[in-house]
Amino acid sequence: MKRKRKEKSMLKPALAALFLFLFVSFSYYAYQIIYTPNVDTKGQEVYVLIPTGATYEQAMDSVEASGAIIDRLSLRFMSKLMDYDKLVKPGRYKLENGWGNRQLIGTLRLGEQTPLNLTFSNVRLRSQLAAKLATELEASEQELDSLLNNQEYLQTLGFDTTNIVSMFIPNTYEVYWTTTAPDLMKRMKTEYDKFWTPERKAKAEKLGLTQQQVSTLASIVQAETLKNDEKPRVAGVYLNRLEKGMLLQADPTVVFAVRDFSIRRVLNKHLAYDSPYNTYRYKGLPPGPINVPVISSIDAVLNPEDHSYIYFCAKEDFSGYHAFAATEAEHRANARRFHRALNERNILK
Repeated sequence: MKRKRKEKSMLKPALAALFLFLFVSFSYYAYQIIYTPNVDTKGQEVYVLIPTGATYEQAMDSVEASGAIIDRLSLRFMSKLMDYDKLVKPGRYKLENGWGNRQLIGTLRLGEQTPLNLTFSNVRLRSQLAAKLATELEASEQELDSLLNNQEYLQTLGFDTTNIVSMFIPNTYEVYWTTTAPDLMKRMKTEYDKFWTPERKAKAEKLGLTQQQVSTLASIVQAETLKNDEKPRVAGVYLNRLEKGMLLQADPTVVFAVRDFSIRRVLNKHLAYDSPYNTYRYKGLPPGPINVPVISSIDAVLNPEDHSYIYFCAKEDFSGYHAFAATEAEHRANARRFHRALNERNILK
């Protein structure tokens, strides 16, 4: 009996020690799973895209495919503990270096997306705009293109298929990757209305132009010169031509009409092309913009240089600037100098 009592008395401390060991071990492992850093971005910006409708497995595959997860097993274990399999939310998420599993899963399950900076430039056609936006957002090119070509829908925004690109004012916009095509269109309309302040509207009215006509002329100015300081002067030329009832005769509109953007020199065969965008054949502004004009181009039209010029051609120094003229004789002289410089450059080659 004494021996049994002795063994029993020795067993209790042993069990207590074992329990303590297991408790400490489990607590340490739990701490490791929850708090130990499990994200290593290796000094890079790492983003995870979880599409709308993604399953738990698809979401976890996306996270693991980022290459930033150190211990996948502990991440999956923690995700189950936090019921992430029932709370998957779509979005674009930036993984922060040193995050533990709890921080990572908490961000994903709350849908705390990282916004992106949406920009668009160097766009001529609606199809190009749709393609550009689709590279930045979850919305597909087809969804965006469908809205940009839906005349009835565009009318609710105050536009049509010929001028809808003018609603997109080139700037940097903070949006979420999951922004839908309709929501993006509404956002751009809101930004457009903000851009057209009472001051800008008054300037357009003084010129006798609508907001969309300003954008159309701005697109021509932009196609003619890349020099922001020259844009108001070029705008003045076209406004002078409009006032005199002259043909605009803007080569970029012909290129747009033909839809061959590889054209480097507009020829007579191009000038003969029948299109309302061909400003060598039809007076006034074309039906809509020939590109998405940037703010500097729009403001150049609203704040044109006051002068008597009605002609311009490229300068012979190939600086990208233009020589301006008030008479055809002056213009011909400027053109001869440029063509002479072209010939000399060809000889030097």
